Amino acid sequence: MASKQPAVYIMASGERGTLYVGVTGNLRFRVWQHREGLGGGFTKRYDVKRLVWFEHHANFPSAITREKQLKKWTRAWKLQLIETANPTWRDLWENLQD
Repeated sequence: MASKQPAVYIMASGERGTLYVGVTGNLRFRVWQHREGLGGGFTKRYDVKRLVWFEHHANFPSAITREKQLKKWTRAWKLQLIETANPTWRDLWENLQD
């Protein structure tokens, strides 16, 4: 079994659409779950399937701290974070493929 790589990520329903901030130990699998609509909840209800930003962390405590920080940010700050790293809002899912 592969070791876990903590990551914080932002999913979107589309360019400047509904945003979701999450944390996971397996980014590829978690994004796949969102894309397939598994687990119900917010991302399924609002059709949030596009990975638009992520960052890896050395450990879970730092990833969780960062996730909490981002969740407190205003929408404008989150949009700026995404657009600085991904100005065209392309789906980064392809970057996760092996």
